[in-house]
Amino acid sequence: MSGQSNLVTRECDGLAHRFGNAADNEAHERRYPTDMTDAEWAVVRPLLPALGWLRGRGGQPEVYCHRAMLDAIRYLVDNGQCRCLR
Repeated sequence: MSGQSNLVTRECDGLAHRFGNAADNEAHERRYPTDMTDAEWAVVRPLLPALGWLRGRGGQPEVYCHRAMLDAIRYLVDNGQCRCLR
């Protein structure tokens, strides 16, 4: 085994990666079939609200990537449906 992964790795362009505390982890790996594709993320990203700390309203920079959080929600919802149908 070569140790190489066949997963697609790409940069995440979320605000947490560009301005926040997640900047040290720019790569986004698609781990599950429920993870968003780049095309899906391009549709969802503009719909997310602007962050308060970017507008000067205070608050702290984002720690977690919104894309990773949405991928986790989609994973849980998909797996929950499969368990209910059994």
